[in-house]
Amino acid sequence: MATTLIHHATLINEGMRLPGSVLIKDGKIDKILPPETDCQADETIDASGMYLLPGVIDDHVHFRDPGLTHKADMISESRAAAAGGVTSYFDMPNCKPQTTTLEDLDAKKDDAARKSLVNYAFFLGATVENASMLSKLKDRHDIPGVKLFMGSSTGNMLVDEPDSLLQVFKNTPDGMVIMSHCEDTPTINSNAERLKALYGEDPEVIHHPEIRDVECCYKSTALAVKMAQKTGARLHVAHMTTAKELELLEAVPYSSKKKITAEACIAHLYFTDEDYKTLGTRIKCNPSVKSAADRAALREALNNGKIDIIGTDHAPHLLREKQGGCLKAASGMPMVQFSLVAMLELALQGVLTMEQVVKLMCHQPAELFQIQKRGFIREGYQADLVLVKPAVEWTLKQEDILSKCGWSPLEGQTFHHQIEYTFCNGIKVYQQGKVLEGSHGQSLRFR
Repeated sequence: MATTLIHHATLINEGMRLPGSVLIKDGKIDKILPPETDCQADETIDASGMYLLPGVIDDHVHFRDPGLTHKADMISESRAAAAGGVTSYFDMPNCKPQTTTLEDLDAKKDDAARKSLVNYAFFLGATVENASMLSKLKDRHDIPGVKLFMGSSTGNMLVDEPDSLLQVFKNTPDGMVIMSHCEDTPTINSNAERLKALYGEDPEVIHHPEIRDVECCYKSTALAVKMAQKTGARLHVAHMTTAKELELLEAVPYSSKKKITAEACIAHLYFTDEDYKTLGTRIKCNPSVKSAADRAALREALNNGKIDIIGTDHAPHLLREKQGGCLKAASGMPMVQFSLVAMLELALQGVLTMEQVVKLMCHQPAELFQIQKRGFIREGYQADLVLVKPAVEWTLKQEDILSKCGWSPLEGQTFHHQIEYTFCNGIKVYQQGKVLEGSHGQSLRFR
């Protein structure tokens, strides 16, 4: 494999901002060099004025493949990921067929080996029926964890009865993450009936946070935390949305001893319920986008240790599927291509630092899920890297979007960082506005 020298960059890595150069060889970071060091390579990229970051690890995407490929697939969405500096993703099990057996998981993995431009891994979905076999996952080092839908699920993946939940928590192998979607279904149903009586069969989307409200999230998250504390399992709460839920979490820095962790997603860090007035169902997702006070609490949690990871919950739908109100419009939005530039925008606004963005999107996903040799700029690690050009003002237009669904709730937003290059396993997969085809990501390894 040819060697590549990324020369004269500013490295953002492990809490530091240092000038330097990186030599890539055989798909790995071979050397980290002082900026003035001369080094021979087959290709040299002058990164003067640019930031070099580890590739983003997105722990939460729905690439809709198999079964829902009219709106997304592993080819289209992994291309969008590469364009956004995302070099690894964990895909969720609610596709068709659902990924609730090892046979279906292996079929997805084989498909990704043929299709995915960047690195991949797949959650196994927990069900009442498969809870007893989860202990067999202890020797599967290609699985990031078990996805547990405690609300808002399709098919047979809703698990919300205490006895069934206890089996999932007990049987998931030590050290493997249980990633939970926490919303209380009876509360949702009760709220929906109340709102329908007031506003008709499909209330306007501005009422979405009244149906999927604070109490529906808190009640379910409290139950998940209680189960984790009772069993000693590793719980990772997906897409936190409320200040009240954050009261259940410790404000401590991430370490391997921290058994209950949490994720915040771009939508809930970026938007508030006021944005339903202008963006409508484009920002309808589950759990719902909530108040400005909740958003402020989530942003504070990025800094105080209550939130450990930033993900996207990238969930594409066609715009025709987003028509309607609270109950008819599909929930979810595409986010993977613009997650990094969106968070760097919040860094410019002082919400957090660029070093914290890297910690929450690169370092801590690698540490929390125990991914082998990724998530850091370290010699010997896989060369998953992204070069970012700062101080470039640009406005997101529809033609910039690579996701198959063809839209983004961030259209019209102005950003001030641009992804220039993305490297996955030492191979350029994106360069200055163009996705470079012909290579494939690798299956991630854990624990």
